[in-house]
Amino acid sequence: MNHNVVSRLNLSRVSKAVGNYTHVTKIEPNAAFYTFSGQIGADLDGNFPEEFNQQVDNTFLNISNLLKSIDLTPDSVIKVNIWSTEQIDWDYFDKVYDDFFGKPYPSMTVAYVNALGLEEIKLEIEIWAAK
Repeated sequence: MNHNVVSRLNLSRVSKAVGNYTHVTKIEPNAAFYTFSGQIGADLDGNFPEEFNQQVDNTFLNISNLLKSIDLTPDSVIKVNIWSTEQIDWDYFDKVYDDFFGKPYPSMTVAYVNALGLEEIKLEIEIWAAK
């Protein structure tokens, strides 16, 4: 983690985290702040697999490629927003998430929604980063 820009805190006076996230992520002054459009489960050719977990894999590949393209790493990510139209297979998702981010985790929000931008999209993940 880029310790001179980003720090993560779990606080004792709020409920214990119920997932892989940190309650508070602090960004130091003079850091560059990045916001990204949500990434989806399409492959590099724009095709959407039917299987949800394959969309999970593709989404994280797309996030990885996005970060690399501007010389950022998963440690630079400070916030993750997850929207899903289907029940998330948390055993699978948490393994992919943990392999990608490791501990300490960025702050996170999860929401189940009725639909996303296209009918084929089952998962969308938006990230924010600082460096």
